[in-house]
Amino acid sequence: MPITYRNLWPQMISFENLWLAYLSARRGKRTRPAVSAYDLDADTRLLRLQERLEAGTYAAGAYRTFVVREWKRRIISAAPFEDRIVHHALCRVIEPIWESRFIHDSYACRVGKGTLAALNRAQHFARGNRYVLSLDVREFFPSVDHQILETTLARHIADRRVLDLCRTIIAGGRDLLAEAYTPVLFPGDDPSTGSGQGLFALTRPRGLPIGNLTSQFWANAFLHPIDMFIKQDLHCRAYLRYADDLLLFADDKGTLHAWRDAVRERMAALRLTFHEHRAQVSPVAAGFPFVGWTITPEKRRLRRRNVVAFWRRYRQRLAAYAAREIDLDRLGATVHGWVGQTKHGSTTGLRRAVLRTLIPRRIADSR
Repeated sequence: MPITYRNLWPQMISFENLWLAYLSARRGKRTRPAVSAYDLDADTRLLRLQERLEAGTYAAGAYRTFVVREWKRRIISAAPFEDRIVHHALCRVIEPIWESRFIHDSYACRVGKGTLAALNRAQHFARGNRYVLSLDVREFFPSVDHQILETTLARHIADRRVLDLCRTIIAGGRDLLAEAYTPVLFPGDDPSTGSGQGLFALTRPRGLPIGNLTSQFWANAFLHPIDMFIKQDLHCRAYLRYADDLLLFADDKGTLHAWRDAVRERMAALRLTFHEHRAQVSPVAAGFPFVGWTITPEKRRLRRRNVVAFWRRYRQRLAAYAAREIDLDRLGATVHGWVGQTKHGSTTGLRRAVLRTLIPRRIADSR
């Protein structure tokens, strides 16, 4: 019987919690107009927000949706600033409930984790195993079934008002990613069987907005049963997950092939699938992709698409610097940030090439 948490609402709407959530939501964004406007009378605005939450009259605003094109097209949905405060306040209350339950080797959007820790762990497992199975969930954020997610949350949250707020935020993401979702029929969905469940399940609300703090946390909560299945049922000791990317390691191919079939079946219970053509068992010595790198037991190399994306962004910054649209500090920050991210792999030659072009002669002459 799972432990449920009651009486969370007073903590959720306390002024202290809202204030700390406000500080978190504005971090790194204080120059944005909406955030600057909120700063002018934050105390009053937060008191009014607290009153609306207590009275049950809080209503989320409309998302601002835009498209980001890097190596693939992504639809990003940005909530109004005050809604982001509510998201932070909610996560401050409910994240600790799951944090103690998450497996150690889940690395996305968790304090003390991150891509570098995931990279180190993946290479550690590669050094102790001969083969790896790479799985990535197909269209994960567009595919998240709201009913399944709400049921997952209700297993540990017994406070009705907190659950209602979760449902309000979840419902706000409905259809935002509809164009990115490809309908899938799962076992038992065939309407010809006469069960009537297939068509109903296909039309249920789904999708989590990419860009919400709550979406990042709920992604971990939604996939936690998969983590537990792999660790406890399949007894895979060398396993880690970063967001919707999973790595399973073993010393023989047959075991990994069997685990792939088992994970496929378990994911179907969550109405999820993984990319079949990428779900290959391969020798770790041949290298495998993970969090933007190609990893072997001895080396880590940046994936080509990440290098291309940086050079494209860097050329844009150089052009902006030449046109006096940005200063040298801003240009340097771009390079230093990238160098800091890439210095943990075999990138010495690449970093030297970037640093040699930090201030091209023609730009220096134009100053």
